Amino acid sequence: MREIAFIKQNKEKWLEFELAIFGKAKKNPDELANLYIQMMNDLSYAQTYYPKSKTVIYLNHLASQIYQKIYKTKRAERNRFMEFFKTEVPLLVYEYRRYLMYSFVLFFITVGIGVVSAIYDQNFVRLILGDGYVNMTLDNIKKGDPMAVYGTGSNWGSFIGITMNNLYVGARCYIYGIFGGLGTFYISMQNCIMLGSFQYFFYEQGVFWKSVRGIWIHGSMEIFAIVIETAAGFILGASILFPKTFSRINSFKIGFKNSFKIFLSTFPFTISAGFLEGFITRYSIDMPNWLSSFIILFTLGIISFYYLVYPFIVHKKTQQLSANLT
Repeated sequence: MREIAFIKQNKEKWLEFELAIFGKAKKNPDELANLYIQMMNDLSYAQTYYPKSKTVIYLNHLASQIYQKIYKTKRAERNRFMEFFKTEVPLLVYEYRRYLMYSFVLFFITVGIGVVSAIYDQNFVRLILGDGYVNMTLDNIKKGDPMAVYGTGSNWGSFIGITMNNLYVGARCYIYGIFGGLGTFYISMQNCIMLGSFQYFFYEQGVFWKSVRGIWIHGSMEIFAIVIETAAGFILGASILFPKTFSRINSFKIGFKNSFKIFLSTFPFTISAGFLEGFITRYSIDMPNWLSSFIILFTLGIISFYYLVYPFIVHKKTQQLSANLT
């Protein structure tokens, strides 16, 4: 699109936004927030296609004005990292919250499929996990330590190796979303069916609680992060399939930018999960129940709060600040 056509198409919207910024037009919080998101999308488009134009300068000015008014702070470079996790990601998660719902629905359904398949097919667990792993785990169960596999190797070696593998799995969940979300669906389904059959295997062997105490010390954040990465993959796929008012390529650019930020936000949790798996899980068999339960609930609580509760808090705060402007 030529720049003059781009300006003509969006001029009224920008003027409306300018009036709202300077208090000359009344907007409720939701309207102002939606207008702000649209303006940021326009800015992203202008930076891509007209990087040296006055349009970019104008939109940047509007963005800085509303940001200062809403968040009462400047996006200083030294605070960029903090603002990314404190404000930017939660608002994106809130905006795309329905994709998190889709991801969780897929998670529970496919884990259930894994459990049911393992119940009715005695060979299913071996088919999914492999004979070698199943036989090794059965030997560990007989020795009284079903989680002994987590004690092999050094702490640091396990931490690094496990973390790299988990980052790779998460990246596949996200990147495969480029195939209209179908790749993400397949990778997520594959992992969740494996999880369901894996967990049922321990139940069948009578060591369910011992497995929970071990697996979910690190699994709470590891699996939750994969669910979020799956949601990011769905967002990426939806930006291609459902461009709305944007051209497909521009919709993809916006979808990629936003979904990548959500994907990136899972890294601290994935790395933390790798640390727990490398350094803590190996001692789960010797831990008192209260300690392993505390670690599981604490880690699950942190990541659940950040992705399921905190985005609503940030959005509500944004609404309140926007209301003060109007």
